[in-house]
Formats: sequence, structure tokens, C-alpha cells
Amino acid sequence: MSIVALTLFMMVAAYLLGSISSAILVCRLRRLPDPRTQGSGNPGATNVLRIGGASSAAMVLFFDMLKGALPTYIGYKLNIDSISLGLIAVTACIGHIFPVFFDFKGGKGVATAFGAMAPIGEGLALYLMATWVIVVLLTRYSSLSSIATALLAPLLTWYLDERFTIPVAMLSMLIVIRHKDNIIRLINGDEPRFTLKNRSKNKQKKSP
Repeated sequence: MSIVALTLFMMVAAYLLGSISSAILVCRLRRLPDPRTQGSGNPGATNVLRIGGASSAAMVLFFDMLKGALPTYIGYKLNIDSISLGLIAVTACIGHIFPVFFDFKGGKGVATAFGAMAPIGEGLALYLMATWVIVVLLTRYSSLSSIATALLAPLLTWYLDERFTIPVAMLSMLIVIRHKDNIIRLINGDEPRFTLKNRSKNKQKKSP
């Protein structure tokens, strides 16, 4: 199989894998409300944390990151070049954002993008997670944390392994574009801060 055919095959596989919505499936498994109709309406780990708690969010985060990490890691092992790896990773994120299995209505692709970056090295994964946590603790803006981490990722990649700077930059650009509405709200001061109060309300409603 030629490298072009292999890359195209991996892109299709990455898109289909990305189209599996971890947030929706975990919420169904745990009998939680559909994340598309609760909280921010985004089927991602942060919104599941609001409505279902830490354990459910951790499951979503793990599987969303795995959707990005698995195809890029396999592509790396198949000696696919870095630009093609970037395309594979972006396609996995597009699957998450526009999932064919869920009416093309998905999340923002942050965890999937960071998962695709993780195989570059343990150091990068730890730096990205630390950046996200620090920014969200300081500002309580989940969107700002994702944007800041995405902007920092190419610089960290260049420092750790410059071969993958371009594919990581492609993923970072996708994350920033996906957050364009959040950026406008942040500038206008209308962006809601991260809170767990939605889950508290859900618990109160379930109480007899």
C-alpha cells in the first residue's frame, strides 16, 4: 500500500473513531441527562463533570483522548510522515466535532486534540494538562484554559521534539477556531465561568 493510500485509510478510520461520542455514551450508560441538552450543551468532559461528577467526566476524558492518541500513534508506528500524522489527528478531531453517528453534532475536540498530541511524549502531555488545570483554577474559564493550552502546545512541541511542531500547530489552530464564539464572549465579558452548580441542581431534583 502506498503512503498516500495508507494515509487516506488512516484518515477515514480516525474520523469514524472520532465520531464515537464518549460523552453521550457514558451519560447513557450512567443514566445521566443527554449532555447536548444540559449545562453548556457541549458533549465533552467538562460538561459531563457539571452534570455527572468527576468519575463520569474522567471516563469521557480518557476515551476522548484515546480517540486522538490511537490513530496518530498507529500512524507513527507505520512511519507516516509528520504532516500526514497531523492530517490524521485533525480528521479524528473533525469526527469528534461532526460525528457521523450522532447527527454531526459533537463537541469542541479539545480532549481529542490533546490526546493526539500526547504520543509525542509524556512530558508534553503533562505540560498540557498542567497548563489547562492552572488556567482554569486561576480564571474559572474552561474555554480560556483550552485556548491558552492550545496556543502553548506548538511552543512546547518545538522545544521537546521539533519534528511534530507543524501537526501540533494544525491541531491548535483547529481548537482556537472551534472556540471563536467563546473568544467573542470572553472579550465582551459574557463567557460563563466554570461551575458545578448544575449537578447540584440535578441532585436536588432527584431528591424526594
